[in-house]
Amino acid sequence: MLILASASLSRRQMLQNAGLDFTVETSGVDEDEVKLSLIAEKATPQDIAETLAELKAKRVSMRRPGALVIGADTTLACNGRLFDKPPTMAAARTQLQALAGQTHELHSSVVVAQGGARLWHCNERARLTMRPLPDRFLDAYLARAGEAVTQSVGAYQLEGVGAHLFAKVDGDYFTILGLPLLPLLSFLAGHGIGLENAA
Repeated sequence: MLILASASLSRRQMLQNAGLDFTVETSGVDEDEVKLSLIAEKATPQDIAETLAELKAKRVSMRRPGALVIGADTTLACNGRLFDKPPTMAAARTQLQALAGQTHELHSSVVVAQGGARLWHCNERARLTMRPLPDRFLDAYLARAGEAVTQSVGAYQLEGVGAHLFAKVDGDYFTILGLPLLPLLSFLAGHGIGLENAA
């Protein structure tokens, strides 16, 4: 049995598109509390992503000991500042204004756990450079993207109209969407989970 310990629609879609048979079970980890603690300990953005991914995977795997459980997390850092999902459209606008014309880093981590123990993990990083974003453009972007901007760190989905925000992207596409998919598929194939094993 394969379980995704994430409420992320993007991660769910990636696994579905890859033809995997899985269920979704959220972990209940208080991500904000964990982040605050890690930031106080001067953890790096990559460490934060990996710790959260591992906590999610382990928490669900303790409830489902026979399953392989996938946990994932992504952090966004720009000029020494960590960004979270914006809670409102107004917050999304403020966040985009801070990222405009800058290069930021996305750190994505994926962990697979079983029976409360981490079996495997992979960390990936991508660098994205946003165009300058004049007010008129931001108005048009936010109107078109809608409330979806509050569902992702950085207030964009690269697979949609968010592509208009960028001048340059360096890194794996799936990593930018929030899941280092290709290394994960290789790991799962080694554990008998793949297209050749699908029902």
